[in-house]
Amino acid sequence: MLFYSFLKSLVGKDVVMELKNDLSICGTLHSVDQYLSIKLTDITVTDPEKQPHILSAKNCFILGSVVRYCSCQQMRSTQLLQDTARKEALQQKQ
Repeated sequence: MLFYSFLKSLVGKDVVMELKNDLSICGTLHSVDQYLSIKLTDITVTDPEKQPHILSAKNCFILGSVVRYCSCQQMRSTQLLQDTARKEALQQKQ
């Protein structure tokens, strides 16, 4: 649940999702579900020469099982992750 809570705190921010097939997609995180599946809006592909067919897409839905890495350029420290972990721990105690 920690990663779910963390990703929910990133909704509305620009993120880069690196997938297990080496595709990297940049976009605005629109939503995330309990299976860590992600909906991105206003997407761009970091390497358009390798994936030209994705250039016409504006939104995408990514299954959580195919995500290798998530990066948020707006987050410069681990403070957000630490705060989310504290909130999660408090909820579990209640």
